[in-house]
Amino acid sequence: MASAKRTRRYLAPHWLLLAKPVLRYSSTRDAFVLRLIGNSRGPVLRVDRRSRSGRQAFDGVERRSAHLA
Repeated sequence: MASAKRTRRYLAPHWLLLAKPVLRYSSTRDAFVLRLIGNSRGPVLRVDRRSRSGRQAFDGVERRSAHLA
C-alpha cells in the first residue's frame, strides 16, 4: 500500500511539551507523531526552530532570481 508523504507542521517547543503524552518521536521521520496511529494517520509535527526575534535584514548578494549565462 503506497502512502502519500504527510506534510510537516511546525510547532513551538512549549506546545510539543504539552502534547508529549499523546505524541512519540519517530526517528525515521525526524518528527513527532501520534502514539498508536501515527504510522499511518494524524499530523507529523516538528519543533519550530525559526527565530522570530532574531531576524535581521540580509545584506548579502541576492541569488534567488539569478540566471546562468
